[in-house]
Amino acid sequence: MSKDDLVQLEGKVVSVGKGGTFSVEVQGGHQVLAKLAGKMRRAHIRVEQGDEVRVAISPLDPKHGFIVYRAR
Repeated sequence: MSKDDLVQLEGKVVSVGKGGTFSVEVQGGHQVLAKLAGKMRRAHIRVEQGDEVRVAISPLDPKHGFIVYRAR
C-alpha cells in the first residue's frame, strides 16, 4: 500500500497516551488511535491535547492512523 492509498481526515486530539500515541476524534465522531508520522518526529513537532490535526488512515484498518499535519 502506498501513501496515495491513505485517506486523510481532519480531527482533534482528544487525549495523549503513552509511547507517543494519541486518541483523535475525526469527522463523523469516530475515534482513531494515531501515532506521529516519521517526518513530524524528526522535526520535533509537538502535538498536545486539543490540537487540530490531519490524520492519514488506511482503508484496510480504519481504527489506526498517522498524524501527518498539525494546524497552527
